[in-house]
Amino acid sequence: MTKVWVLQHANCETLGSIAEALEATGIRHEYVRAFKGEPVPKEMGDAAGVIVMGGPMGVYEKNAYPFLTQETRLIEKALHAGKPVLGICLGSQLLAATLGAAVTKGERKEIGWYPVTVTDACKSDALWKGIESPFTAFHWHGDIFDLPQGAVSLASSALTKFQAIRYGQNAYGFLFHMEITPTIIREMVETFDGELREAKVDGAEILRKAPDYLPRLQAIGSLVFQRWASLVKRSH
Repeated sequence: MTKVWVLQHANCETLGSIAEALEATGIRHEYVRAFKGEPVPKEMGDAAGVIVMGGPMGVYEKNAYPFLTQETRLIEKALHAGKPVLGICLGSQLLAATLGAAVTKGERKEIGWYPVTVTDACKSDALWKGIESPFTAFHWHGDIFDLPQGAVSLASSALTKFQAIRYGQNAYGFLFHMEITPTIIREMVETFDGELREAKVDGAEILRKAPDYLPRLQAIGSLVFQRWASLVKRSH
């Protein structure tokens, strides 16, 4: 059975709805919880792709989190082998950094529900074609990245120029979250409450607004993730 590695960086930041897309396509996933000391694979091995999830650490904190260097090497090997890569939030920053782009602190943290506008490149993109823009996505990041050389910009927000990128035909990075479920949102608000206070963001307001925006966001995410899973299946 086709398998993908899933690099996880926080208990609350799981695959969410991505797991459903993988299961529907006949792909199994194997979590690698490096933040708990689990070893990052040195090679892709029999894995057909890699998914890199979000987390509270920064790409530039490799001294504090040595596993980030190991994850970068695995992403590099997946890219070199032409195997599909999917980066979510921190994962998108790691993908951008692996491709040589700068990852830096943004003007301010973008946390909560904010509109995302897709670029014209999405009209012919394998994952994004046919998706109406703009839509309101869930954001939780303080860092941003430049567009890597050779990559294509797929989406932006008012605060962040590069919200989604593609490199080649099957490597994607999404700074915003489409994989979220009500449980994941609640757990993120609870887990990172200190960050919310520091950024002066109302966690209760995030939860109140979820029913307004989550259904459409999940519908978009479901389609995008199913399409990515199909890339994995075809490439395998």
